[in-house]
Amino acid sequence: MTEAQRVGQLFLVGIAGDPVSDVAQAVAAYHFGSLLSAGNLTAGVAGLQQLTSAYQSLATGRVRFFIAANQEGGEVQSLQGPGFSAMPSALAQGSLSPYALQQQAAVWGRELRSAGFNLNLAPVMDVVPAGTADQNQPIGMLEREFGYSPATVAAHGVAFIRGMQQAGVATTAKHFPGLGRVQGNTDFTAGVVDTMTTPDDSYLQSFQAAIDAGVPFVMIALATYTRIDPRHLAVFSPEVMGVILRQQMHFKGVIVSDDLGAATAVASISPAVRGIEFLTAGGDLITSQSLVAAATMDGAILKLAAADTAFRAVVNSAVMHVLNAKQAYHLLPCS
Repeated sequence: MTEAQRVGQLFLVGIAGDPVSDVAQAVAAYHFGSLLSAGNLTAGVAGLQQLTSAYQSLATGRVRFFIAANQEGGEVQSLQGPGFSAMPSALAQGSLSPYALQQQAAVWGRELRSAGFNLNLAPVMDVVPAGTADQNQPIGMLEREFGYSPATVAAHGVAFIRGMQQAGVATTAKHFPGLGRVQGNTDFTAGVVDTMTTPDDSYLQSFQAAIDAGVPFVMIALATYTRIDPRHLAVFSPEVMGVILRQQMHFKGVIVSDDLGAATAVASISPAVRGIEFLTAGGDLITSQSLVAAATMDGAILKLAAADTAFRAVVNSAVMHVLNAKQAYHLLPCS
């Protein structure tokens, strides 16, 4: 792979409905390696399978795409229409036994696979304290939590992961180190702060359970955790990603950002800085709902990698994490 192709593997870029020609132009220009469905798509399994097949034909150098969706359930189910089940909210899923949820998640996973999607940006492993859901905009108010204790979230999140894995769909534990004890939603609010979570917090146990179950992706939040690293958003924090997630919790998979393209939480930071700071702090895969922002980040990363050998080594390490995941999901020609 060329340097530009390697850097392109570091992006999960949002795409609108069905503009295959626009995607083709973006992939040709920037070699983006993974794609994310934007908004709610209602064409159903058969219609989306035609679309994702067309996308896969555009992949750079026969390294195929992760094509991702936010398929949690309830308020957050981006793929709908004929062939897709109506998924209950995570809170409702948490009322099932873990065994029943795993069986159901395998069904939902097979629907995703049939539509050509191989990466689910779920499950939510955040723990919302009992009695506070109506104050927690990103998770509790939308019933995105499996329950109100680390043990409940761990058991049901792992069941969801295992069900999806049975269907051959990669999963993403999010939003590390947790958005269950904040108020604002980082998609729409800047300066979201968690003043409670510590490096050895019991609320990290749900994420540890996901890691121990082999979850291949962990998504990093756009909030600040004052008792871990008060100077950086988690997504730019070496302490959060390098020390806690890699060293303390022994995660060896892909560290993926929450949206660095369009989220209000990072709007005051230039896109070029966002991408570089995320990688430098220990991240691997940049999510961007904005194609324009992704293009700017890509250019900045390429420029710095060409000029700085230490940063180039950081880039190559991140690329290997992504390509190892792609090999595990049969997306490389050598698989």
